[in-house]
Amino acid sequence: MTTENANAPVNAITATTAATRAEYCVIACAEAWRDNGEVLASPMGLVPSVGARLARRTFSPDLLLTDGEALLVGPDGTTEGWLPYRHHLTMVTGGRRHVMMGASQIDRFGNQNISCIGDWEQPARQLLGVRGAPVNTLNNPVSYWVPRHSTRVFVERVDMICGVGYDSAAAAGPSATRYHRIPRVVTDLGVLDFATPDRSMRLASLHPGVTVDQVREATGFALTIADDVPYTREPTAEELSLIREVIDPQGTRNREVRV
Repeated sequence: MTTENANAPVNAITATTAATRAEYCVIACAEAWRDNGEVLASPMGLVPSVGARLARRTFSPDLLLTDGEALLVGPDGTTEGWLPYRHHLTMVTGGRRHVMMGASQIDRFGNQNISCIGDWEQPARQLLGVRGAPVNTLNNPVSYWVPRHSTRVFVERVDMICGVGYDSAAAAGPSATRYHRIPRVVTDLGVLDFATPDRSMRLASLHPGVTVDQVREATGFALTIADDVPYTREPTAEELSLIREVIDPQGTRNREVRV
């Protein structure tokens, strides 16, 4: 992530140029933190990081950002406070953090896998490992960012549960559901959520230029899809200026979304 320059000049021509797919993804990620209040944003990935900083600069001014180690920082990286590990854990276990993680696999109820592909005892492919996914998903809201929406990622059933989905949390009981929430899954094709009676995944919005059939073909299970799916909202001129001139002038967002 590049260092932000709050005083960077705004290029009026650039700001009015049509938004790219990557910028729609930034907007969709930023919206995950709307109205969150004073919670710690933990974005993982280039596009979510730009989105979190955009949210902080616009509609979520109380959002807390961290340098990933021991400091709370402003949108431009200047130090705002000290966040020792014990305080960080307090926020994590009390529902006061909203993580946006990645997913090697995710299923219809939001169970996520980043550990292995295939049987755990003899996997076909070893990945990151469980890491902090169970703690994240049971103790604070967790959204997901998937830069390549495909049937390899969106599967009927994950090979191993790392991040806990709605069905798994419900089966574990009240202690697992207290802080468990998956606000949204953002991909290069659209936005998905779990606003259905059985908490299964539905298509919430399409990025402009994407069709419902494209999403269906790239998903390995049946999504809930309304008759009229809206498009992901347009970024405002101010938001485009902030993305292009202040937050990410080097265009790191385009490394994850090239459309």
